[in-house]
This record gives sequence, structure tokens and C-alpha cells, in this order.
Amino acid sequence: MNQSISHTQQFKDYLQFEKQYSSHTLDSYERDLNQFQDWLKNNQCEDITLADNLHIRNWVAGLHRQGIGSKTLQRKLSSLRSFYNFLIRKRLLKNNPAVDIRAPKSASKLPDTLDTDSLSQLLNIPADSILAIRDRAIMELFYSSGLRLSELVNLNLDSIDFQEKSLRAIGKGNKERLLPIGSKAVEALQGWISERNTIANHDETALFVSKRGNRISTRSIQQRLSYWRKKQGLSQHIHPHKLRHSFASHILESSGDLRAVQELLGHADISTTQIYTHLDFQHLANVYDKAHPRARKKKTE
Repeated sequence: MNQSISHTQQFKDYLQFEKQYSSHTLDSYERDLNQFQDWLKNNQCEDITLADNLHIRNWVAGLHRQGIGSKTLQRKLSSLRSFYNFLIRKRLLKNNPAVDIRAPKSASKLPDTLDTDSLSQLLNIPADSILAIRDRAIMELFYSSGLRLSELVNLNLDSIDFQEKSLRAIGKGNKERLLPIGSKAVEALQGWISERNTIANHDETALFVSKRGNRISTRSIQQRLSYWRKKQGLSQHIHPHKLRHSFASHILESSGDLRAVQELLGHADISTTQIYTHLDFQHLANVYDKAHPRARKKKTE
């Protein structure tokens, strides 16, 4: 029996009987190792235990060029790291050649946003019920202040300062930030506050409450946004983060101030915010194509 096959079988037995991995996971590990071994044989390396860092990098690079996604490559590298760690524990190997190798990052997907006309259509809700009044205030606040879903759910009555037209939100890492509230959102919030006590429990401090009178859940908000998307005749899927994305994109489009948008969104690293510059560039490119005399396409006769 080939020695490397023996090692991989020992590893599989270890995963199955000691780690008690599922058959699906075992199949994934075995498939990844077999694929790597086949590649090694085609590249003049007969034994998987003799593979080095460069072998693994070249293998991953080849798969990446074939269009294999980042998540799949990460899983394959995880399979190799686990295998080589097993050999080290068995004292069959001294170093793990896969330990410092990371899969290439996937191209960042641009966040989906709503244009101003779609937002106006969504937010033009008649105040004909207490839930409609509440939901309009929720959506106005998402778009006005760029809040995360968890931040909005955790707002309390004392989080809002109507005099200063501002709110205090608790973001990731328990960090607090002060955010402005636009006039439309202030108006919607005031309408909600005047009705809130008719359904809120006596000792409830949450700004937004459910029909049962307690703090509204994240799931309820997601469902209500989906309801209003259909009710208002919008074809685009609506979720809280899309309103946050729209807020960021529209602020950057108007101001060009990336640092300010970073502060408003509560991003610790500006590289997270920079994805909105791609959206802004798309907008500028569209304006350019329509406005520049040498860029406009000639009308076909």
C-alpha cells in the first residue's frame, strides 16, 4: 500500500471515530486530499508528506484561475491544514506546510441600494393605523441615520433627543455614536411617540414595540419591511441593510466625504466604508456618459 494513502486513511479513521465527523464532512476531506494528491503526482511529487509550501500555493493558485470560489478554496486549505496537523501529532511530520496560506479573497460584492424615487415610494405610507405609523418611523430612521438593524431594535425612548434632532446608538463593540436625525424622520418619530403608549407595556423602555407591547424583534422588522415592499408595489427586495446602504451611498454621492460616512456608519476601518466609493463612481460614470459631449452616444437614425 502506498504510504501516503495509508496516512490519509489513518486521518479519515481519526475524523470518523475520534472526532465523529459526519459522512458528508468526511467525504469533503477525502475529496480535497485526493484532489491534492492527484495534482502532486502530475507535478513530480509522489508523496503528500513531502509537499511543501510552494506546492500548496501553486495548487490553490491553479484552482483560483479555474474560477474556484474563495469559500471552496478556504475549505480545501482547511482540509490540508487539518491533515498535516494530524501528521504532526503522530510525529510523522515536523512542520505544517499549509499553515500560513490563505485563499485569495473574493471580489467584493457591491451593496444593493434604492434610488431616491423608490425610497419615496416605499416611505409614502398613509398614517391609517398604529402599525403603519410605527413602521414608517422605523423605515425613516433607518434611511435617515444609517442604523444597523440591531442598533435600531435596541433604541430606547431616552436614546432620542428631539431638541437636538439626534440619537445615541450602541454599535459593534458596544461603542456609542451620536447621529443626526433628518426632519422627515423626526416628524415620523413624533407621530409614533404620540401613539406608542396605546400599545406599549407600562414599564417598557424600548422606542419601538410590537403589538404585544414589548420591544420589537429583528425578525418582526424584517417581515414588516417585506410587507411594505409588496404593499407599496416595489419589485426590489427590501431589508434593513439596504436602507443603510442607500443612506451611505446617497450621503457620499452628495458630499464626497468618506471619513464622515465612516463615522456615521460606525465603521472601525475606513476600508469597510470604501466599498461605497465604487457605487459613487458608478453614479459619476453614468453622469459623465450622459453629460460629456465626447461621451454621449449618437442616436441611431
